[in-house]
Amino acid sequence: MAGTCVVFDIGGVLELTPETGWVQRWEERLELSPGTVHERMRDVWRAGSVGSIGEQEVHEQLTARLGLDAHDLEAFMADLWTEYLGTPNEELIAHARGLRGRCRLGILSNSFVGARERETSRYRFDELVERIVYSHEIGVEKPDPRAFDTVCAALDVRPENCLFIDDVEVNVEAARTAGMQAHLFEDNARTIARIETHLTSGPDRSARPR
Repeated sequence: MAGTCVVFDIGGVLELTPETGWVQRWEERLELSPGTVHERMRDVWRAGSVGSIGEQEVHEQLTARLGLDAHDLEAFMADLWTEYLGTPNEELIAHARGLRGRCRLGILSNSFVGARERETSRYRFDELVERIVYSHEIGVEKPDPRAFDTVCAALDVRPENCLFIDDVEVNVEAARTAGMQAHLFEDNARTIARIETHLTSGPDRSARPR
């Protein structure tokens, strides 16, 4: 296990994913009180994020719990994926593409069943990095330490040699606790500068021991 590594989150980092208000629109359309969709679907969303159910069962539960017909189900899922996939963070993706050959590259993402197929089709992240670790495929989500262990193992790198980039502070702190270097994504300029520092300075010897 050797070599410098950079691992990216997807949503909010490689993808720009502002809220679109789609859930609220559907609650108005279905004449449901605010918060009803997530209240009824919370356990399904959770199960889909760790892969304990598949897309077909998600669709069945939406039909049963929200009373969607086939046309509404298709439109509901289209709205869900539109917000989920967002738009590409072109500047950061271009920088990541330029890192190939300089370090190992990976992705660690809290995800949902169907994400790999859609993100591969739209963004070709599989061509950007060497390994993509999705929560719905490994059965655990960040900030669970097993998620960070899994991505380091997949890339065959030591945690202290790896810089993890995420837009959620609890995940950044969890990565540090797992022995990785970590950076809270706030904008491209600071993130790119942090990546370059990581690649030129080597492991952060002040990183917390595992």
